[in-house]
Amino acid sequence: MASVVNTYARAFAEAVLSGHHDPDKTLREAQAVAELVGRSKELREVWETPSITPEQKRAVLDAIVAREGISKIVRNFVAVLIDHRRMKFLGPIVKQFETELDQRLGFAEAEIVSAHELNQNDRELLESQMQKVTGKKVRARYSSNESILGGAIVKVGSTIYDGSVAGQLERIRQAISS
Repeated sequence: MASVVNTYARAFAEAVLSGHHDPDKTLREAQAVAELVGRSKELREVWETPSITPEQKRAVLDAIVAREGISKIVRNFVAVLIDHRRMKFLGPIVKQFETELDQRLGFAEAEIVSAHELNQNDRELLESQMQKVTGKKVRARYSSNESILGGAIVKVGSTIYDGSVAGQLERIRQAISS
């Protein structure tokens, strides 16, 4: 499965970037289609049933594209998945497509946990600091967890930067005990 997902995600990323399409808009549209398919059992059954012709499946796709205002490149990509009977991989392909775009455009995904909700200035400051540390533009997802007491914990890839009060207290405890 991983090779199928990677192959289609790389090809889609290449088509989007070489065709000078807006990567963010394309990603949002692809995510919307994947979410729609994920929510609708009937739609999954239509697109994954071998007895329904590819033409009928593409007609359903075209109706969705017209209703949702989906771009031609996303429509064509989904049509390729329909034709090659790969619709069951749509969700993982779109997730891998996001990763491909991030790598090619020099972005790093960051998960930031703070003790309380951060205001826009704090978010921008934290993101600029992480950009300096990683050397990449940062796309951050935020959450809060009061148990860290203060500060923030940032995870970029497999690297964790723990600037939380709870983390500092734990490091002090370890230093004292050793």
